[in-house]
Amino acid sequence: MSKLWGGRFTKDTNKLVEEFTASIQFDQVMASEDIAGSIAHATMLGECGIIDQSDAELIIKGLNKLLVKIENNEVQFSVENEDIHMNIESMLIEEIGPVGGKLHTGRSRNDQVATDMHLYLRNKTELIIGLIENVQSIIVKKAKQHVHTIMPGYTHLQRAQPVSFAHHLLAYFWMLERDKGRYKDSLKRINISPLGAGALAGTTFPINRKRTADLLGFSDIYLNSLDAVSDRDFIVEFLSHSALLMSHISRLSEELVIWSSQEFQFVELDDAFCTGSSIMPQKKNPDVPELLRGKTGRVYGSLMGLLTVLKALPLAYNKDMQEDKEGMFDTVYTVEGSLQLLSGIIESMKVNESKMYEAVQKDYSNATDLADYLVRKNIPFRQAHEIVGKTVLYAIEEQKFLGELTIKEYKQINNVFESDIYDALHPKTVMEARISEGGTSSKEVLNQLFIAEESLKMS
Repeated sequence: MSKLWGGRFTKDTNKLVEEFTASIQFDQVMASEDIAGSIAHATMLGECGIIDQSDAELIIKGLNKLLVKIENNEVQFSVENEDIHMNIESMLIEEIGPVGGKLHTGRSRNDQVATDMHLYLRNKTELIIGLIENVQSIIVKKAKQHVHTIMPGYTHLQRAQPVSFAHHLLAYFWMLERDKGRYKDSLKRINISPLGAGALAGTTFPINRKRTADLLGFSDIYLNSLDAVSDRDFIVEFLSHSALLMSHISRLSEELVIWSSQEFQFVELDDAFCTGSSIMPQKKNPDVPELLRGKTGRVYGSLMGLLTVLKALPLAYNKDMQEDKEGMFDTVYTVEGSLQLLSGIIESMKVNESKMYEAVQKDYSNATDLADYLVRKNIPFRQAHEIVGKTVLYAIEEQKFLGELTIKEYKQINNVFESDIYDALHPKTVMEARISEGGTSSKEVLNQLFIAEESLKMS
């Protein structure tokens, strides 16, 4: 069959141009969305009397047959037909005859592709929200098991203060909660219908755009036809939210890599999520967290790529916009896989509580509590800070930790120190002392867990 748009052309398209400009290699993933949009359009055309009702019914029947064939992998897409839209229309004409050519009445590929992407991204955004909630549920489950597990908290990757392992994990719960909120908010802008905007200026046919929007579950329509076909903000927004989500996944992945190292041994990752070395038989490499960390750059690239494509584009549609799809599809695939793998990693990992506790006993992370102890003895904090700094320096020179100094040594530093200092320096006391809202004490962590669980119930 000749090109569906080939009427004014006298030459065949150069084969290299065909291959270079075709998008069917990647946009075929939107086949079901394209057919859904076409069924809604054909329904509306029949209802409005723009085409005969019998023709509309024949078109819809043919489209449903095509959908079954596509789902059963019984069709072969053609580069000559360029994209998913022309492929399906061409197949439809083969399936039901010339009546299939009436489907494109009152629409353009410009509003058709925009509609497909809105439908596709709506479906995928809702799926990703569900996957985020699954990770959150697993984090909550793991955190509930480790409210009283003490680990070193870090700043600058230096031991800072003891914290509950549950508290540390829940920090990622709230990062994901914000990610989820951004995706949910973006649905308001994704769920708008461009269908009926035509190529750029609308159509001369008395179509009913709100009817097709209703049929496709859209909450509204674009009010400007130029904006409808040229808007890619919703994709940029999706990529931006995905980049931030992957940043959070990358941060957790980095900690999993560090924690599972021989130097830390805080956690052991399940064999199912690790690989071995081709030469070193003892190795157990945390390849999945490393790849999650690495794939973050891939999503960043898609975001920057689309922003660059859109920069300075005049209204309305331009072929440059074909470059909006591959990065979007790749990001969807990457984010879906990353969230699914992260769920499995967290759920299956073993937590080495004794190693974590051993770590907080062999550092100076209780120094702040030593200063707080002095403040309670009516010494100004800045002066207390200096005293503790000198105490830590003395302990380091003596190759001792703060809990190992004798009361005599403490008295030599400052006479206000009493024997109760040892209880104040105990890791459990230090952790439980953080009673401020959002702190790491057991009471606050349990309250945080309650709020987290309630937020999941309301999702």
